[in-house]
Amino acid sequence: MDRATFACSTAFFRDYSSSSQGAFCLPGGHVDFIEKAESFTYSDFFRDYLIPNHPCIFSAKFTEDWGSRRNWVTWDGKPDFDHLLQKFGEAVVPVANCDVKEYNSNPKEQLPFKEYIKYWKEYIKNDYRSSRGCLYLKDWHLSRAFPEQDVYTTPVYFSSDWLNEYWDAVAVDDYRFVYMGPKGSWTPFHADVFRSYSWSANICGRKKWLLYPAGQEEYLKDRHGNLPFDVTAPSLQDRSVYPRYNQSQPPVEIVQEAGEIVFVPSGWHHQVYNLEDTISINHNWVNGCNVAIMWCFLQDELAAVQREISEWKDPMDDWHLQCQLIMKSCTGIDYKEFYNFLKVIAENRISVLENGLDDEASAKNTPKAAISTLGMLHAVFDLKRTVKVLTSLSANEDFKKLDLTSLSPPPEALLHHLKAAIDTALL
Repeated sequence: MDRATFACSTAFFRDYSSSSQGAFCLPGGHVDFIEKAESFTYSDFFRDYLIPNHPCIFSAKFTEDWGSRRNWVTWDGKPDFDHLLQKFGEAVVPVANCDVKEYNSNPKEQLPFKEYIKYWKEYIKNDYRSSRGCLYLKDWHLSRAFPEQDVYTTPVYFSSDWLNEYWDAVAVDDYRFVYMGPKGSWTPFHADVFRSYSWSANICGRKKWLLYPAGQEEYLKDRHGNLPFDVTAPSLQDRSVYPRYNQSQPPVEIVQEAGEIVFVPSGWHHQVYNLEDTISINHNWVNGCNVAIMWCFLQDELAAVQREISEWKDPMDDWHLQCQLIMKSCTGIDYKEFYNFLKVIAENRISVLENGLDDEASAKNTPKAAISTLGMLHAVFDLKRTVKVLTSLSANEDFKKLDLTSLSPPPEALLHHLKAAIDTALL
């Protein structure tokens, strides 16, 4: 990198590393449409959408070379059931019933993929009706189950992905999903896991999105503080039940066509409908731009648990630990794992800054390859954001009440290492 490029890049990440994370009102509900990859850089996406937490739509040109778009779709734009059965017929998949409400979601069951496809074909033949209800294949970890399949390539704009980087490292889970569903299937009102970003690409079919900027969901809560299951339900007009609904902004509406990718900002609640028989690829991800939002979400979740079981605080010796266990069962993570999450991300960045990149690592689909693509200064940006959140976590009273002896290295030592790596990189 020459000196002029280095200076420009340094200024870029310095200027935006302190920007506000707050979502803002979109004039007239406008959402930008990104037409061409060759005229839209990662820096453009970082500046205009990641940092300001602003939605956008990528055109079908960004996905036209994906294997799934070539092979999973018939000549007339429908799901190619025969091809899908040939490739995945013996898989077992998670399926939700869109016609049934269970608490604040749809009940799920595990079905053989070939049984689901048989149901889907019959559902279409019966004019989209079935005694089994409207079944929607959701949250299928297809990439993890079939890593050899040529399905898609993650666009560079979404490659700074700490969630999947961490969960790949611990080999426990991932946040890469395939959704398949008939016309009329839908997902109730929600915000994504950990208040993460998400991207969703239609392989075929069309979706309608209703999106509410972060903070607007407060006006949609009922008098007990609960969010609606269906944000279009007539009951929201009842001010005795939803007293602040008339203060909410109308949702941002998007109709997503085949091949297009929707970028959903961090913490934006949304509701999604399949307007046609649809297949989509979905990722949730967190990075340096929104990790502070994730940390705020975890603090709010713990506070909610503490309020729920506050009456047991005095008689229960391990009350603080129990609160962490309950939070992890609800959200999927507790404070100690959040520390380990930050540690894995930080140590990957430090390794690159201290040891550089070898050609073999850069050529593979690894965290080091992603850092190589985005540049060393992005690694420094990531470390700076990690330091801010880790400093807050280390000072947090609920964190300090936990047994931290199992954490290696200790938080103070990790922070010292991070700061030293940043200082050395910027010399």
